[in-house]
Amino acid sequence: MSRYTGPSCRLCRREGMKLYLKGDRCYSDKCSINKRNYVPGQHGRSRKKVTEYGMQLREKQKVRRFFGINESQMVKYFNMADKMKGITGENLLKLLESRLDNVVYRMGFAASRAEARQLVTHGHFLLNGKKATIPSILIAVGDEITIKGKSKNSEKFKDMVENHNGNTVSWINVDLEQLKGTIIAEPTREDLDIPVEEHLIVELYSK
Repeated sequence: MSRYTGPSCRLCRREGMKLYLKGDRCYSDKCSINKRNYVPGQHGRSRKKVTEYGMQLREKQKVRRFFGINESQMVKYFNMADKMKGITGENLLKLLESRLDNVVYRMGFAASRAEARQLVTHGHFLLNGKKATIPSILIAVGDEITIKGKSKNSEKFKDMVENHNGNTVSWINVDLEQLKGTIIAEPTREDLDIPVEEHLIVELYSK
């Protein structure tokens, strides 16, 4: 399945909430949710009865779009979560939070997950001292993510350090002087900053 390449704000409007896909724009008055908080399309303003399947589908699509993954990846993560101990839905969200591109975003080294994915792919980061170019790598406790030596001198990362707000999640320790982050704990369910009913996703894939 190909990756969606259309307007990001259209995805937020379809889900009826901010998915924070455009970085700083999502926090400004230019955000489409502030201007047109209804489903895109000709019949976007009309009310439609939502079926049980429709609710399950929307929750799944919401999470997919939030993390920027395609359907085959979502199925893979669900199957992994289903084999793990614990609650399948929470396991699924923890796996997605542990992706390298999401961790880079959580460290504040990118304005959005899409930008983090691009920066990882272009080879700007080291994982435990080795070059990492696969955004879907799952990070574990003790792993260290560092900005590559040459990249540290780029205007992009200099501006990032200067404008870093310090609001990172509790499971990552960020060192702005060394431009690195260390995973000090596993992500928790509470770390996901969009409202999602993961049990509906489990119900959808368990049919």
